[in-house]
Amino acid sequence: MTPGRPSERPAPEPDPTADQATKDAMSNATTVSPAHSASTASTLITNIAALVTNDPSLGDGTPLGLIQDAAVVIEGDRIAWTGDQSKAPATDSRVDAGGRAVLPGFVDSHSHLVFAGDRTQEFNARMSGRPYSAGGIRTTVAATRAATDEELEANVVRYLAEALRQGTTTFETKSGYGLTTHDESRALRVAARHTDEVTYLGAHIVAPEFAEDPAAYVALVTGEMLDACAPHARWIDVFCEKGAFDGDQARTILTAGKARGLHPRIHANQLSYGPGVRLAVELDAASADHCTHLTQEDVDALANGRTVATLLPGAEFSTRAEWPDARRLLDAGVTVALSTDCNPGSSFTSSVPFCIALAVRDMGMTPDEAVWSATAGGAAALRRTDVGRLTPGAYADLTLLDAPSHVHLAYRPGVPLVTGVWRRGERVR
Repeated sequence: MTPGRPSERPAPEPDPTADQATKDAMSNATTVSPAHSASTASTLITNIAALVTNDPSLGDGTPLGLIQDAAVVIEGDRIAWTGDQSKAPATDSRVDAGGRAVLPGFVDSHSHLVFAGDRTQEFNARMSGRPYSAGGIRTTVAATRAATDEELEANVVRYLAEALRQGTTTFETKSGYGLTTHDESRALRVAARHTDEVTYLGAHIVAPEFAEDPAAYVALVTGEMLDACAPHARWIDVFCEKGAFDGDQARTILTAGKARGLHPRIHANQLSYGPGVRLAVELDAASADHCTHLTQEDVDALANGRTVATLLPGAEFSTRAEWPDARRLLDAGVTVALSTDCNPGSSFTSSVPFCIALAVRDMGMTPDEAVWSATAGGAAALRRTDVGRLTPGAYADLTLLDAPSHVHLAYRPGVPLVTGVWRRGERVR
């Protein structure tokens, strides 16, 4: 293999903040259990033209672990067996994939779904020549503060259903559009009803009320607001960028979060060069997200650390900004994830397939690399090994394409190819 490919990266270690189901999945990830118990129904999905397992020990030996003429056995909410369909064990029921491709459900490791309103006028102005800046977030902050809990939750449910129809079975989402103790904590409570991957982003921008005293806002984010938000989150994030928070402020915020048991993530180097990426590696952040403007020192730091570079091509598409150089990162040995960055301002898409197509067309990724990064790469950005792959012990999260190969996700951009979705062993589409 060429140096820097995903198969050469070590699997993420279990995170001490992971829930028990995640820890159990990690410990059982190599257990093969083709037989089914009387109390757990089993399902065989057979006649799969191409199965992406993300296990290089299987199939063709590539990072995708591609198996032709394959089958999968689901037992309860887990994968029990994968392999050649001619060797599949007996099961309680059977599904014929009809010569289509099957891959792991997409793992969207970066989204902002708890918000109200939209920014149509801003987008229209930007497409007419106005540049993107961090300041537009204030529009969404005002709308989110004015919304009821029921309105915020209805939006989350809507966008999650939209993403699920397109094959996303695991997602992370953030606060960040409240910027008061009350509004940030309620956003996290809403998010936590729908995912375990919840991120406290009180440090999205400096709240408008503190525009003349950013230090006081940092004190709020690391004090009273953190106390209210930490019980509802797994992660802490900060937008380290001109117009948001500088490197020293970001370090203070992330360090405070770590002290409360929240693991760091960071919006880094999106709009300009800056300290975000190296700070992420220094603090062992699970991911540095955006990574558009990188020095060689930034790339080297990522290559020598555990921090995943999460690329968000929807943001570059929607802001007409410079594309991240995924090829440079991959060739250096950096683990790369692809995510939607779904938010109302700079990337209002919930479609991972769309982001895969953009990454292949404009960021130097091959179709195989893009699919790996949107599944196993996203899982690595959440420090999980129980999703993003189809191997015994992992969750039975699968996407069925109306196509014979995963390559069609880039080959046929904009076409709704996802025709079946299983989440935790249950067919939901």
